[in-house]
Amino acid sequence: MSVTGVCQICEAAPARHGCPRCGRAVCDDHWIAEVSACTACAAGRQQ
Repeated sequence: MSVTGVCQICEAAPARHGCPRCGRAVCDDHWIAEVSACTACAAGRQQ
């Protein structure tokens, strides 16, 4: 999946990952590689 634009959580850093659970484009700081999900999904919540 090609990801472009800014992180949909912090709205500042370049997006590098696409969350397969919610579809958000997120930066490295908001990506949890261990669970392959954004920080919001990894915490068990949907924003």
